[in-house]
Amino acid sequence: MRDLQIEIWSDIACPWCYIGKRRFAAALAGFEHRDHVRVTWRSFELQPDAEPSSAHPGLTEAQMLSERKGLPLDQVQQMFAQVTSVAASVGLAYDFDRVVPANTFDAHRLVHVAADLGGADAAADVVERLMSAHFEHGAVVDDVDVLVGIAVEAGLDGDAVRAALASDAGAGAVRADEAEAAALGISGVPFFVADRKIGVSGAQPVEVFAQLLDQAWTTANPPLAIPTIAGAADAEACGPDGC
Repeated sequence: MRDLQIEIWSDIACPWCYIGKRRFAAALAGFEHRDHVRVTWRSFELQPDAEPSSAHPGLTEAQMLSERKGLPLDQVQQMFAQVTSVAASVGLAYDFDRVVPANTFDAHRLVHVAADLGGADAAADVVERLMSAHFEHGAVVDDVDVLVGIAVEAGLDGDAVRAALASDAGAGAVRADEAEAAALGISGVPFFVADRKIGVSGAQPVEVFAQLLDQAWTTANPPLAIPTIAGAADAEACGPDGC
């Protein structure tokens, strides 16, 4: 039996990524072979040239998106209301009035640092806490103290994390993830890839993620099929119901 490798490209500042994360988790929880699924979080910056939050104090997420996309503010707020409603359906309490626009590069670095210090489970925990901090609690996810605090909450050593973030630790891994995304043709997130053979884009319904897991598992662990002699007629045999 071979483990199934799932890679998830996402951005901390992508509201659909958090929703997709919850839906995928629900599908995985109901998957028969969930103990043999290995999930790796990959970096993807939707706005790699975003200014740090310190460059625009007081700017709201709605104002930022309105200015960047050239959309009326009320239209952006309506979009946020719709996303908030969908998020609530999977147990998330989005609060766009508190969301602080930020550059997510260091947050992505933190995910890789967490993987190096604590393994895949620590990285997954940090991803969850980063997304919750950004969308539900209005935390500034490009502030070093905030990032270290999130890492400590995930059980990592704060001094080690602070030292890593003060260096260029994780930067190469973030860039490598983004280069792989480009090579795979991934232009939007969330994007889920199973064994580099099957992929699905977006915050799909739980049923679609369940189908992804089933199909990928069957591909990775095909059922044993014994070939029979061509042209041989059925002959007498016994089965569960008798002879």
